[in-house]
Amino acid sequence: MTPPPTPMPPTSALVIGAGQAGGPLAGALAKAGWHVTLIEREHVGGTCVNEGCTPTKAMLASGQAAHVARHSEALGVRAGQVTVDLGQIVDRVQGIVRDFRSGSEAGVKKSGAALLSGQARFTGVRELEVSLNDGGTRTLSADYVFINAGARPRWPELPGLDGVGAMTSKDILLLRELPTHLLILGGGYISLEFAQLYARLGSRVTVIEQAGHLIEREDPDVMAALQDVLEGEGVTFVLGAQPLGAQRLGRETRLRVKQGGQEQTLSGSHLLVATGRVPNTDTLNVEATGAKLDPHGFIQVDDHLLAAERVYALGDIKGGPAFTHISYDDYRIVRDALLHGQERKVSERLVPYTLFTDPQLGRVGIDRQQARKLGRSTRVYTLPMSSVARAIETNATAGLMRAVVDDASDQLLGATVLGIEGGEVMSALQLAMMGQLTATTLRNAALAHPTLCESINNLFMGEPERLMGQG
Repeated sequence: MTPPPTPMPPTSALVIGAGQAGGPLAGALAKAGWHVTLIEREHVGGTCVNEGCTPTKAMLASGQAAHVARHSEALGVRAGQVTVDLGQIVDRVQGIVRDFRSGSEAGVKKSGAALLSGQARFTGVRELEVSLNDGGTRTLSADYVFINAGARPRWPELPGLDGVGAMTSKDILLLRELPTHLLILGGGYISLEFAQLYARLGSRVTVIEQAGHLIEREDPDVMAALQDVLEGEGVTFVLGAQPLGAQRLGRETRLRVKQGGQEQTLSGSHLLVATGRVPNTDTLNVEATGAKLDPHGFIQVDDHLLAAERVYALGDIKGGPAFTHISYDDYRIVRDALLHGQERKVSERLVPYTLFTDPQLGRVGIDRQQARKLGRSTRVYTLPMSSVARAIETNATAGLMRAVVDDASDQLLGATVLGIEGGEVMSALQLAMMGQLTATTLRNAALAHPTLCESINNLFMGEPERLMGQG
């Protein structure tokens, strides 16, 4: 076994990007006595605080409120006509963003790290030039460099797209006019959250996806169930549609697509482009450090996040799971190695995530389609949310719970929860995985009634589907 690394004595460091890895790492190193300069070209807090998790989830709360008000009659409550003030929603959301950003900035300053506003570009190994936002340049070097420069929305090469006023997920957060018909190009996680949000706020919504189905990495029946929910709320899906071009005619944006060999034109008042994200490596000249990029432009790292000698890459810019909690865990891995002599590998961690549609989709570990490829015997337990007492009581029965269990050990290999507070229930199952609890233990646990987590008992009481891995 490799001995844990020796904690590093105080030294100098450059941290590029003040996201959910860079900001905390700069603070931790500075508090440990390192001489740290944190370089950020736009906002402290990264994508999550400024244009990702914080604003989108705050907006989703408004969509949820509108939805509940419109459908309260099912519970015997008549709320009357529901109106939406998008400007007020945006003002509230941006207020939360400013508060969170200010808190992040205050944390950096309190730590003693120097904060530099500008665009960094490598000129050599652990050497870089910063084009300052207020003019001029600075040349910097250090013993260690940490890159947490993130990713940005991908802009596809589509004829006419640049001239139609299309929005990215960043732009739409500042939109103060409710679209009459929102076209969304792309059918991924970001797309589905915005599709449901704007449908609930009162827009007509059409999602255009080139693949013939939604989100290939999820079990097909799970995505079919979520698609049914969104269609029930008025979202239209145009699947298997290749985009050919876009144009603006008057107040309409027109998107020409080819579906099933036939061309058609879709018209809407607004167009959101949600076709994935690309790393912010194109302006960094990362190769000057000795680091290598993969074919998609992400920085290649080893199991300890090392990209080159004393050069680390953390968060979205290194590829892999693009989640705030993974970026923050990257920070912990590097912090513990350099400051505490504790070694942990990226490959050893579980990667949970939640899609914040309603119902939520929480995932950790493997699902049924991955279990089929394992090469060993597994059991798959599935429980419809319509059989969950708490879901019935709250009139939220859409979705299902699923767990994959290893036959030999009786331990969980993965969990999928599409349902009310699916992310929370998934997290309970993740903790069971971390604690190596067996399916039998979970089935027999005395869980509080009537909670959603109590349904974990019922999940493992059902007759499982038995799979023999195909290798």
